[in-house]
Amino acid sequence: MAKRTDYQQRAIKNYYNNRDAIMVQRLGEMLTDLYLAEGKARARILARAAGALEKLGVPPDQIQKIVQSDNPALLAALYQQMLEKK
Repeated sequence: MAKRTDYQQRAIKNYYNNRDAIMVQRLGEMLTDLYLAEGKARARILARAAGALEKLGVPPDQIQKIVQSDNPALLAALYQQMLEKK
């Protein structure tokens, strides 16, 4: 395996140091898309949001409740709580 440059090592380190903030930002973008989506696209975005919530450490029962309800308002409330914790 090729040795990484110092720049590459810093970029990787910064990504992992800021992973939670990146995931919260992506979740916000998915939330916007979820309000606008319909049909299969909506289900696909909701599945991606569930994956992001898993990576953020949200309990699986809460994720399942949000996915089953198909209600963006529940996801928005959780997103708002995450922003307040920051």
